[in-house]
Amino acid sequence: MHQRYSTLASALLLALSASAAAQDAAPAASTDKAKNLSTVIVTGTRADNRTESSSLTPIDVVSAKVLQQTGTTELSTALSRIIPSLTFPRPAAADTADSQRPAQLRGLSPDQVLVLVNGKRWHPGAILLTNGVLGRGSQAVDLNTIPMAAIDHIEVLRDGASAQYGSDAIAGVINIVLKGGADGGAVELSGGQYSAGDGRQWKGSASFGLPLNHDQGWLRFTLQDGHQDYSNRAGPNRTRAWEGTTQRYGDPEVGDHNLFLNGQYKLGEAAELYTFGHIGKRDSTSPAFFRNLANSNSVPSLYPNGYLPLENADSLDQSLVLGVRGKTAGGWRWDVSANYGGNRVSYATNNSVNRAFLHDFGSSPTSFHDGILSASQQAFDVDLAKEFSTGWLPNPVTLAFGAEYLRQTYKIDAGDLASYYTGTSGTSGGAQGFGGFQPANAGSHARHDVAEYVSLETNLTDKLGASLAGRHEHYSDFGNTTSGALALRYDFTDRFALRGSASTGFRAPSLAQQNYSYVSSLFFGAGNSLGLPQGIYNTGIVPATSKVATLLGGEPLKPEKSRNLTVGAVWNPIDPLNLSIDVYQIKIDNRIVLSSNLATSSATVHNYLVANGVTDLNYSGIAYFTNAVNTRTRGVDLVGSYLFDFGNAGTLQATLSYNYNKNKVTDLKANPAALNALGLNLKRIDRRDQYGLLADTTPRSKLILSGLYSVDRWSLSGALTRYGSFVSYNSTTATLDQKFDSKWLLDLAVNYNLDRWTFTLGADNVFNTYPDRVIPANDNNGTLPYSVFSPFGFNGAYVYGKLAYRW
Repeated sequence: MHQRYSTLASALLLALSASAAAQDAAPAASTDKAKNLSTVIVTGTRADNRTESSSLTPIDVVSAKVLQQTGTTELSTALSRIIPSLTFPRPAAADTADSQRPAQLRGLSPDQVLVLVNGKRWHPGAILLTNGVLGRGSQAVDLNTIPMAAIDHIEVLRDGASAQYGSDAIAGVINIVLKGGADGGAVELSGGQYSAGDGRQWKGSASFGLPLNHDQGWLRFTLQDGHQDYSNRAGPNRTRAWEGTTQRYGDPEVGDHNLFLNGQYKLGEAAELYTFGHIGKRDSTSPAFFRNLANSNSVPSLYPNGYLPLENADSLDQSLVLGVRGKTAGGWRWDVSANYGGNRVSYATNNSVNRAFLHDFGSSPTSFHDGILSASQQAFDVDLAKEFSTGWLPNPVTLAFGAEYLRQTYKIDAGDLASYYTGTSGTSGGAQGFGGFQPANAGSHARHDVAEYVSLETNLTDKLGASLAGRHEHYSDFGNTTSGALALRYDFTDRFALRGSASTGFRAPSLAQQNYSYVSSLFFGAGNSLGLPQGIYNTGIVPATSKVATLLGGEPLKPEKSRNLTVGAVWNPIDPLNLSIDVYQIKIDNRIVLSSNLATSSATVHNYLVANGVTDLNYSGIAYFTNAVNTRTRGVDLVGSYLFDFGNAGTLQATLSYNYNKNKVTDLKANPAALNALGLNLKRIDRRDQYGLLADTTPRSKLILSGLYSVDRWSLSGALTRYGSFVSYNSTTATLDQKFDSKWLLDLAVNYNLDRWTFTLGADNVFNTYPDRVIPANDNNGTLPYSVFSPFGFNGAYVYGKLAYRW
């Protein structure tokens, strides 16, 4: 199979080199690239004439065409193949973390990136990442709820922006701008599978617009439907080789359906009504750990050959924005909008058993309803802006100000009795794989925030641009916070400029981080923080203000506070060549992290908790959220692009982008006295988080060399990506740490255009590259051979075809 895809890769590379050999004409000016750089941007600025080329802060504008060239149908994957500072890990064997995969910017937490759609705050998913995966402890936005067919372009602001937008915008902002207008449309169908013969998937989409009332307005619809089979890269259990491969380890099985709407209607000459929203459904199934007959949780009477519990997450995602905007005769631009977004995930466990239920009642269901997580937000925004001319400045000043009311909710509904039942026999209770949410976990939580902002932006001289912004917020649960930002840009010539910015920011603790409560079944390898032998154990996550957490050092959560500095340069030495470099530093104080699992199985801890009134301990350890660390992020972004024009021999658009990023925990708060008093060396944050998940488990470097060669009806696109090395840290001992080498991946695709039709054949990871194998001490007896932290997954080569009709 490897040989088969090496042959394909060689053939596509030969075609690329043959095309390049024909290109001998002199380079010419890039009208396409100039048009792209002159596109007016709306992210990080309130002015109505700021372009990508004149931006005061680093921003990437990614067109729909560039997204399509990545070959993938997942938005997060596409962005990670274009922007080197953005990563999209693919967790597996981590409950349902793979059903809402998070994206990271600059190696920071997924919830430290603000996501906007058409400039409006998008809602987070309901799932809280609680297992040992990148992004652990975050409640992030699920970018893959937004169909790529609905997108006109994306603006990625690589700078802190809390002073403009509020909470979450510490690492940057991703603003997704939807396609608009009644004209044009497309129907697309794609399908493919991995070289290993699994993971087969297909996806179809349609995007079209309708005029309203003689072009007084328009409605645009995007429909998407798809299915993905699961992939499996698990190995046989070394201790039970005769059973073959019984574990599943890879991508989940997923079915998704999505409808997106975007519309606009004129209300006279000076105002317009606008709306956009969507409804999406995703049904995913992920494996738990196989229970063989030697496992204490085996049930031979029901499963004589062992069993693999399957965890189902049924997600319903909805949003609706309705607003009115316009411009007064006096030049004021105004925008008033209401915004709703919500995500609801219903959990079920199949092919399972509740052993305590079976023990006490003589039978047990094999399928369980485990409960429901729900998250929502409602926002009301008023924004005003105007350009003022002054006698003492050569250029107009843009004054913008506004206010926002934001209400957020989080809810946990308990599962059926059999899903969480434990009884009093001492037999392990709860549905095996993913036990249900208990009535004690259930609850409904809400808060609100009122914010006001003001900003000023102008060109102080013909060469010096500046912006100043401030924002104040009052949250009902933790109080007040204020953020500010200053940005400057000096154009020495029309082709060279320096830019810099300084800002403060914050991130409010999410309602999920403050109130989530659950007991889960996890695999803990050798040297785990529980101090127990390698195996599967129940661990509990409790609110930091709960009784058991308080007894073990928990405290009310405070907001994270950040300080961002960025200095950069942009250079356009000749028309076809554009270069930029930006150096940055982000310091975050009181960073919110999920603590390590604090072992509660010892007699000392158990007796201490019982003596203080905590007697219900159906787990071996607990974790809670805590403001335990300060971190520092330093890095550099490099981007260069060049358009080669070879006349009749075609054009080649080439881009080289690179990111180096180093995260470090600069301060680890002292252990609470309650933990030290127990004398068991319990630590709120272990070395896996301190040196790994918060630092070096995300590669420090990533390089992307991409190109699109076009001639007549043909085009050939390719991307060569180098992922830097990374380290997986053990919770307690350095002897079980492992460094994973850097890897190169090549993606190629060939396209043929015939009238309105486009035919595409492509392959991702054409050389079938895998990450290094996990050392035997960490691979669960051989069943989990690859690291869950691999930045490109571990599925191998993927071959696909696409058919598109556009008008």
